Amino acid sequence: MAPAYLWSARGGHAPLHSSRLHFSFPFSSLSQNRIPSVAPQPTIAASAAPTSAPAAPPAAPNVAISAPSGYVLGPNDQVAVEVFGEDDLRTNGRLNAEGNLSVPLLGSIRLSGLTLTQAASRLTELYGRDYLVNPKVNVMLVGYAKRRFTVLGQVNRPGSYEMPEGSPGGIDVLEAIAMAGGYTRIAAPERISVRRQSAGSDQVIKVNAKRFTRGGGGSFLVLPGDTITVAESLF
Repeated sequence: MAPAYLWSARGGHAPLHSSRLHFSFPFSSLSQNRIPSVAPQPTIAASAAPTSAPAAPPAAPNVAISAPSGYVLGPNDQVAVEVFGEDDLRTNGRLNAEGNLSVPLLGSIRLSGLTLTQAASRLTELYGRDYLVNPKVNVMLVGYAKRRFTVLGQVNRPGSYEMPEGSPGGIDVLEAIAMAGGYTRIAAPERISVRRQSAGSDQVIKVNAKRFTRGGGGSFLVLPGDTITVAESLF
C-alpha cells in the first residue's frame, strides 16, 4: 500500500506512518467555554402597599320635620331623641301600635298623646331621676305616621288615600275630593256624609260642600281615618 502523506504547513508532503489518524481536541477548553446555565431565581411578587380601610362616613344628622304647632304624637310617628353630651343615648325610631318608643336605659316609654315639648319634658324627668344630672333632652319629629282617609260614592277615583306630608292632621274636604279625581257629573256636593270614629263609636257628619270655595266661604276638615261618601244627585 502506498504511503500516506499529510500536507505540512511548512510546505511539502510529510509521510503518514499509520493509517489511523489520531486527532486530539481540547475538550477541556470547550467545556470551559460552554455557556454556564443560570439557575432560575425565585420570583418575588411585588406586594401592594397596605391600604387602610376607608373611614366610615359620619352619621347623618336627623332631619326634623316642621310639625304644626301643638302637634300631638301618635302611633307610628317617627321621632329622634337626642341627649346633650350623651351620644350613646341617641335614638331614632317609630312609636309602636301602643304609642311607645324604645329609649336607651329607660326601655319602652309611652309618648303617644304628647306634644314634642311634653315628650322632651317626660324623658328629661326620667333620665334625671336615676341616670343623669340635669339632662337636656330634645325630641324631634322626623317622619309622620301613614294616615289615610277614604272617599266613596260619586267621585272619579274612589278609594283610600294618604294624607299629604304637609298636612298630617287633616285636609280640607275639597282637597280630599280633588285627590279622588273630583266629582262625577251626577254627584251631589251638597249631600256629603263623613263617617268618623270618636270615643270608640261611629259618628256621621253631614257636609254641604257646595257652598265651600277654596280660600273662603267656610270649610270642613277631613281627619285621618274618615270615610267620605258623595251622594248621587236626585235630578
